[in-house]
Amino acid sequence: MLEVAGLSAGYGRVQVLWDVDLSVGQQQIVALVGPNGAGKSTLLRALSGMIPISAGHAVFRGLEVGGRSIEQIVDLGIAHVPEGRRLFPGLSVRDNLRLGGWRTDNRDIGRVVELFPLLGDRLNQIAGSMSGGEQQMVAIARGLMGRPDLIMIDELSLGLAPMIVDEIIERLPEIAAGGTSVLLVDQDVDAALSIAERAYVLETGHVVLSGNAGKLLADQRVRESYLGIS
Repeated sequence: MLEVAGLSAGYGRVQVLWDVDLSVGQQQIVALVGPNGAGKSTLLRALSGMIPISAGHAVFRGLEVGGRSIEQIVDLGIAHVPEGRRLFPGLSVRDNLRLGGWRTDNRDIGRVVELFPLLGDRLNQIAGSMSGGEQQMVAIARGLMGRPDLIMIDELSLGLAPMIVDEIIERLPEIAAGGTSVLLVDQDVDAALSIAERAYVLETGHVVLSGNAGKLLADQRVRESYLGIS
């Protein structure tokens, strides 16, 4: 579905990514992990059109992503849930969700409420008054309202209580099984690799390891050297 080859990107004259190769298949969950400052968020921004791709290629369903606007990339079927959620805090949960589906004219919020039942009781609540975990549910649900083929989630668990993280993580296989592949960036490496099929380890803008997520998680040398866990 998504094939990234030799991708380089950055901010102005500051290059952050070098020759990144990555792929995400149909109905897959792929984890992108690594230390802070490795370039994980930069990669998602490049794939969603927020910053330009300076070299290499990103091809989604046979179409080049580079050079397209954010709106055009959304129309291709890629949704980006950014770090920090970026909701419209003064609007209700319902209005935030509807805005997520405006390009596809999708006003049916039933499917996302099935994924996150808590939202069904909070549709009239102002999004900015919710807890961080609840806002993250809204952010992911909003991304799904556009009926994407791929959803990219940046720092899913950042600042959230472990119980809420577990609840959200448990929904990701259901999202993938429903036809929306997931590219996940998360500081909770154990959680991310435990549900992913494949994983990439990014370090100082380079992919230093890739492979089966379970095998990477089980390799003690990988855990200690690259993932910072023992």
